[in-house]
Amino acid sequence: MDQRGSALWSCHSRCYLASVTRTELHRLVEDLPDESINAAGILLRRAQDPLVAALEAAPLDDEPYTEEDETASAEGWAAYRQGEAIKLSEL
Repeated sequence: MDQRGSALWSCHSRCYLASVTRTELHRLVEDLPDESINAAGILLRRAQDPLVAALEAAPLDDEPYTEEDETASAEGWAAYRQGEAIKLSEL
């Protein structure tokens, strides 16, 4: 990862993993430019769902996508296309 990418990842980690108080959140909302109001509203509505909030706060998968992963994925999709997939109702 180059220096710029490393700096962006560091900012991403701090921005998304740092806790925020209700007071800080109010300040952030008050300081939003008008152009960002709709986007912030969408994010805040999504954050009201505890499952969505937990998934979005989870760390990014930083594991490399290996040849073994690619092979397993290709085999799974091939089975699906041939009708060999297990239906959710069968689980």
